[in-house]
Amino acid sequence: MSILDLIVFFAFVAAVVSIGLYKSRGEDLKGEHAASDYFLAGRGLKWWLIGFSLIAANISTEQFVGMSGNAASHIGIAIASYEWMAAITLVVVAFAFLPYFLKAGIYTMPEFLEYRYNSGARIIMAAGTVFIYLLLLGAVTYSGALTIRTIAAERGVDISLQLGALVIGLIAMIYVIAGGLKACAWADLIQGSALIIGGGIIMYFSFGMLGSAESLAGIADVKTGEVVIRTFSPETGAFARFMELNSTRLNMFLPATDSTLPWTALLLGLWIPNFYYWGLNQYITQRTLGSASLAEGQKGIVFSAFMKLLIPFVIVVPGIMAFNLFAGNMHIAAGKDNGPVLAKYLAANPASAVVSVEMAPSVEQLASIPDSRYVLAVYPDLDSVNSAKMLNGHVFPLSQDQFNAAQASVSAAVVFESDDYAFASANPALAAELAVYNETVRASNASVSTEKLLGYKYDTALGQLLSNVLPQGTGLLGFVLAALLGAVVSSLAAMLNAASTIFSMDIFKQHINKNASQRTIVVLGRSSVAVFAVIAVVLAPMLGNPKISNSIFTVIQEGQGLISPGILAVFAFGLLFHRGPRICGVVGLLTNIIAYPALKFAAPDINFLNRMAICFFLCILVMGIITLIKPLDKPIDFKANNAVALEASKGARIAGIGVVILTLMLYVVFSPIGIAG
Repeated sequence: MSILDLIVFFAFVAAVVSIGLYKSRGEDLKGEHAASDYFLAGRGLKWWLIGFSLIAANISTEQFVGMSGNAASHIGIAIASYEWMAAITLVVVAFAFLPYFLKAGIYTMPEFLEYRYNSGARIIMAAGTVFIYLLLLGAVTYSGALTIRTIAAERGVDISLQLGALVIGLIAMIYVIAGGLKACAWADLIQGSALIIGGGIIMYFSFGMLGSAESLAGIADVKTGEVVIRTFSPETGAFARFMELNSTRLNMFLPATDSTLPWTALLLGLWIPNFYYWGLNQYITQRTLGSASLAEGQKGIVFSAFMKLLIPFVIVVPGIMAFNLFAGNMHIAAGKDNGPVLAKYLAANPASAVVSVEMAPSVEQLASIPDSRYVLAVYPDLDSVNSAKMLNGHVFPLSQDQFNAAQASVSAAVVFESDDYAFASANPALAAELAVYNETVRASNASVSTEKLLGYKYDTALGQLLSNVLPQGTGLLGFVLAALLGAVVSSLAAMLNAASTIFSMDIFKQHINKNASQRTIVVLGRSSVAVFAVIAVVLAPMLGNPKISNSIFTVIQEGQGLISPGILAVFAFGLLFHRGPRICGVVGLLTNIIAYPALKFAAPDINFLNRMAICFFLCILVMGIITLIKPLDKPIDFKANNAVALEASKGARIAGIGVVILTLMLYVVFSPIGIAG
């Protein structure tokens, strides 16, 4: 980074934190309304602040790293369904969910379950949500730290995931502890705007490089992940190159057999995490619960729904181009994860014809290795490893200790495979040998374990773009990096604030100290923010293990399945069926908590989105049977306990219909009968 980049970067970060703290300075966090002021910004947020805050709380490096990483793989534009379906979901939430929540005057989503069902449902949702938030906190922190490490590595600097996570966690913790939701919302206003601008800058310069590159990579078949290298004449424009390279990946409807996002999941499975996330997820809904009125909340939600339509163009499209431009770099980056796994493979299969070991090889030795060979380059210490080169994705530097540890930790009954569709195309000789070896292991009838290999490190897509596309010395790199750091911090801050709110209001005040003062609750909220931030920093590096997943975005989405189908089922059932017994809340939540992991174990081939759909219907079925057997004598009466005006916004309703129509048009454009056809 140039001096100008550094100045822009630090000035942006300082401005965001300072404005957040300045705007929250007038909150009385010691008075009788301290909890409302700290956790809900005094219920005074305006529509424009709500809209940008929803986007900033949502869009993080989970999207910029995880979603652009998915886009770089065979999935392509299809990953945009998480954004475009969210636009429709938000419109429904604004007019079907929000009026009930503001009428109830609640602080948290678990609190609404007590309002509709009983305290048992509230504590189950609260405990489950806090547990999942710990995973999310670690995942968001990891994705930000990974971006920092990737950019630093391109410049020859080795920054650990732990150090990157520590910096991110500290910044978020400072202004959440100091100012609560109001500080978050004002910081989000700046960061949400910067995110969209920064993504647009990346896309612009990516197209510029695409138009001048000599050779580019594409994926010819989304079913097999076959990678092809294309060359173009200088006269061929960037857009024409993009369309020709990526025609297979500009389709929202992937095959039903796809392991990540089959078209069948669009029918129902994807709606479940969408409705849970945007309508029932505390760190998102906390912004709407702080609305100055129902009309302000509805306008803010519809505004954010429109912005969701723009997000794929500044995140997903650049991710697709990252693979076009830097597939080779992603292949080499996979070596950091593949090295220890191949060391285990060599221990399990010493007779390997394609994997061998070279002790402290010279640069000349490494350069002479043929593409059909995979070499574990073992050096005496870690410093030597960090200074070594990983050439053409076939050389994997390891320290002697790393090599010894990997070889000592493997048994003979292990198979080596990849979830990456493009693995065989990137490593044909290795893939062929692994297929034969795995078949032999499975035929032995032994209880086998699995080790995962990568073809490409897709989650480095954003880091590749930042390192190689943006012009140097202009301040643009500093601005984009600051916007991305702000994205991480804003999402992390939102989760920290939400987790502390649920812990303080739903667990501590309800079950530990019912008579706690407003000041005590705020102090506890601030203390829990610090504790949760420490957990996030510690957990983040663990999520970089490829055995967990090839995509951090998938880890986040699948992890929420433990609670999201049950929560959505319980809320939907409670709002639609007013004679449903109060015990339905507890039973519905527990049904999903048991069924989701059981189904994953019993039928692991079912895509996690389809698994969510099955669990959702199972919860509805169980609650329906209970209601048929013993319905309430009188329907539930949702009594008003609100502190804000409840008049709906007609303008927001008209705009919401327009957003739904635009979304449907995008699905037609990016379909077999549109661009992809």
